[in-house]
Amino acid sequence: MRTRWSVAAVVVVAAAAAVVAFWPDSAAAGDPEIAVSRSSCGTGWSDPKPGPQTFRVHNTGSVTAEVDLIDPATGVIYGEVEGLGPATTRPLQVNLGNGSYAFRCLPEDAGAIVGPAVRISGGAERSGPGVAPVTHNDLLGPLKAYQQHVTTGLGELVANTGALKNAVHGGDRAASEAAWLTAHLTYERLGAAYDAFGDSDGALNGTADGLPDGTADAGFTGFHRLEQGLWHGEDLGALGPVADQLDTDAHALQTSFGDSQVDGNDLGLRAHEIVENTLQFELTGRTDYGSGTNLATARANLDGTRAVLDVLRPLLTPRYPDLSKVDSWLTRTQSALDAARRPDGSWTPLAQLPQKERQKLNADVSELTELLAPIAAIAEPRRVS
Repeated sequence: MRTRWSVAAVVVVAAAAAVVAFWPDSAAAGDPEIAVSRSSCGTGWSDPKPGPQTFRVHNTGSVTAEVDLIDPATGVIYGEVEGLGPATTRPLQVNLGNGSYAFRCLPEDAGAIVGPAVRISGGAERSGPGVAPVTHNDLLGPLKAYQQHVTTGLGELVANTGALKNAVHGGDRAASEAAWLTAHLTYERLGAAYDAFGDSDGALNGTADGLPDGTADAGFTGFHRLEQGLWHGEDLGALGPVADQLDTDAHALQTSFGDSQVDGNDLGLRAHEIVENTLQFELTGRTDYGSGTNLATARANLDGTRAVLDVLRPLLTPRYPDLSKVDSWLTRTQSALDAARRPDGSWTPLAQLPQKERQKLNADVSELTELLAPIAAIAEPRRVS
């Protein structure tokens, strides 16, 4: 099964981006210490000043807390520390311009406390990057829309795995290979829902990595097991049970997903991870078991990324200044991948892509991955009360 990468609890982004959490390695002894607890928040900020600075945020209470530095009028967050344990101190680095600021403390099992506001003047007109928080309620609409998108996609998947099963049992290898690609790409477009799929993801789309007997292991099932057999001349009669199991697993996933829900924490994270996984698995050829369709899979992954961005767009548009740049690089990368599709509908195998084109594609996907990275933190649901 593929390893789905995760983003750390704190995301550091460049100044042009829109998210703010930053924990430097250390803080100087002279940096102001900000005390937080269940009864008070933000005491100790006695000498507000503009520019880059580090606060030592100290939890004097008995429960873990989250701490944000905000604009008290708008709620925009300029810095955050998550999971600050009792009697623990962590540094928080920010770059503050003119304006009003306050610390907001969110202790476990208690309401939010907003500390005293301070006013900064005499500095830059703008602070470092900040973002209006996304709440769980804000994500209800996008999650509902994405849930419906996945439900529709799973309906297409079971129709396509059924057609694939029939082609294999019909003894037509060319038809089976075409049906395999159609079904596999349908699954790959559902990239933000993998965690909600549970063990079904491994059964349907797992690889032979880590299995004791490799591709001969009984635990190697699903799309890539069938790919291995179809493109390496395995008897279609012997592949019938493999296709049957794939179809059964697809139907089981469709049924179980009706009782599942995509996690709100996953949507923004997956927008970045889908493309990151494309770099790790598809553009290296690690998931090619004979079909030579990694570039087709990469193209399907872009569709999966677009689906996530479409439902998040109302939240991202006012929060992420580089969203239009994301769209531009998505279009650019899509064009580069579409160029690998031949007039007959087949795809150029990755190994046959000219070196210059492969380098350009790698660069495009890498840039897109970087631009998508801030979305994980921007769309992370946060407590505000």
